[in-house]
Amino acid sequence: MPPSSIARLMAIAGEIILGKEHELRLALACLLARGHLLIEDVPGTGKTTLAHTLARLLGLQFQRIQFTSDLLPADIIGVSVFERDSATFRFRPGPVFAQLILADEINRATPKTQSALLEAMEERQITADGQTMPLPGPFFVIATQNPSSQVGTFPLPESQLDRFLLRIRLGYPDRAAERKLLQGQDRRELLERTGPALAVSDLLALQDAARTLIVADRLIDYVQALIAATRQSAKFTAGLSPRAGMGLLAAARAWALLEGRDHVLPEDVQRIFPHLAAHRLRLADDGRMPTPDDLARLLQSVWLP
Repeated sequence: MPPSSIARLMAIAGEIILGKEHELRLALACLLARGHLLIEDVPGTGKTTLAHTLARLLGLQFQRIQFTSDLLPADIIGVSVFERDSATFRFRPGPVFAQLILADEINRATPKTQSALLEAMEERQITADGQTMPLPGPFFVIATQNPSSQVGTFPLPESQLDRFLLRIRLGYPDRAAERKLLQGQDRRELLERTGPALAVSDLLALQDAARTLIVADRLIDYVQALIAATRQSAKFTAGLSPRAGMGLLAAARAWALLEGRDHVLPEDVQRIFPHLAAHRLRLADDGRMPTPDDLARLLQSVWLP
């Protein structure tokens, strides 16, 4: 069983984000693996509420950045302002200097503005005016993305997509969960009365613990076989990178930790793989992301230890 603190956190989050326990667990696994999360879905399905919920329950400093077509990189990173009294420039940090960043509707901004997050997500630091400034830890970016078919969206470049460890979709709630939503309180009001369920120090300890979980040599063989299958298949334009392979193991370790185990099983890898691979792969025939069925067939084709 998961530790009591994790179980309590999941129970409280489940009262706010109804009927999405699997997606909540994936989001938490992404955080414990020190990755970043991309949520793609139509407006109104709870993407922003999920980010608010994690920030509140984990006691993290939270900033929301609304991405629009006229947003500039300085609006994210910050800007140097000239101060007359001292006759010097002083850097005023932007909203990226927080522990949990919600990049809301990230694909509504231009690629130039999207790229302002690249260094922050990869290096956990910002460089401005020749100075490098570390970001607070833990540092976790949750980006929401509207479907590319909607008006006013810009496709995320591959370099940006690769910075997101996992990609999930919340989807519409089932009938029972939606009825409870309609009959119950507004989720935002419920969230305002909710306090932290896990201290930041405990979260950092869990991130460290996730790194120590046992991974058998045969499991590494399995991960390598999965990665090789994406590279050798004519179905995809290009396979998964070594960074994706390391991310797959890190996220599988975090998932196993949430399951209360000290070792990783092939099932942990299989749970994570579709959410790690879909946004990194492109179908050779039409350039689309692979569907869940495409990835399920790939998993079935690879030897299972």
